[in-house]
Amino acid sequence: MVLRSTSALSPESCQVCLYEDGTELTEGYFKKIPDNTEVVLLTAGQTWQGYVSEIDYLLNSFYKHQDTLMEAAERLLSDEQAPQRQKILSDLIQNLRENIAAETREEDKDWFEGIEPRFKNKSSYMRYSCESRMRSYMKEVESYTSTVEPNAQDEYKKIAYVIWNELKLKKYNGSYFDRREVDESARLCTAEGWFSCEGPFDLDVCLSKHSINPYSNRESRILFSTWNLDHKIEKKRAIVPALAEAVKVLNGREVNWEYFYQLLFTVANLKLVHIACHKKISHNLICDASRIYKKRKGARKKAK
Repeated sequence: MVLRSTSALSPESCQVCLYEDGTELTEGYFKKIPDNTEVVLLTAGQTWQGYVSEIDYLLNSFYKHQDTLMEAAERLLSDEQAPQRQKILSDLIQNLRENIAAETREEDKDWFEGIEPRFKNKSSYMRYSCESRMRSYMKEVESYTSTVEPNAQDEYKKIAYVIWNELKLKKYNGSYFDRREVDESARLCTAEGWFSCEGPFDLDVCLSKHSINPYSNRESRILFSTWNLDHKIEKKRAIVPALAEAVKVLNGREVNWEYFYQLLFTVANLKLVHIACHKKISHNLICDASRIYKKRKGARKKAK
């Protein structure tokens, strides 16, 4: 029997239920349960939902007794031979070692292992990591120049240059990974640094509820590098080829570079996804033909 109350017990106020799921035991049901069945004895006002309550209890005590839990988990892990239990214990220890509040190199030296000395705090490095991704996207745009028809290459280079300058002006949208960014709409994480997977390109949510805090410890920082900023309308298959086609057939029109910038570098077309939610298949999505060129100013309406 598992007793969850330290208060005085009286038969009138007690309730007995099954440990595994919280089913209340009547006198008749109690007589039929198998030997050695675990039950919980509750006093008035107490509730028990089986393993749900057990997990809730563990979560509530998780940070209250962090050091004690970690020591116990480490002792268990040192003698554990079963791979599955080893994985559970090692993950628990890893989570208990989180140092989320720490921001500077002095506060969390382990987090900065392998990172250049010029980075003095976590947020500046995370901002840089996002900027690096954006720069790589821009390099793909530039490298496509050689595949553009010769008579359209100058125009393509000109548009690429304008987009590049806009990206620089926006500081490569590094704020997406910066938890210190004041504007909540300009970052993809909480103020504590938690990121949530937005699900595959063809779903509105992540069914697996993936989340990560790369600010918490070195391992999480490294794992976060496997998360992808996935282009819903694909960069290589759709966006860049559409830009190349647009400069080839201008016919007096002006390419709407802002639209291509949004598709390539902003959350208008980017989703942050866990590696398991990154579907490496054709998305079969194309650019909006009505937005490829800028609307002509002063265009006269046709007379009725």
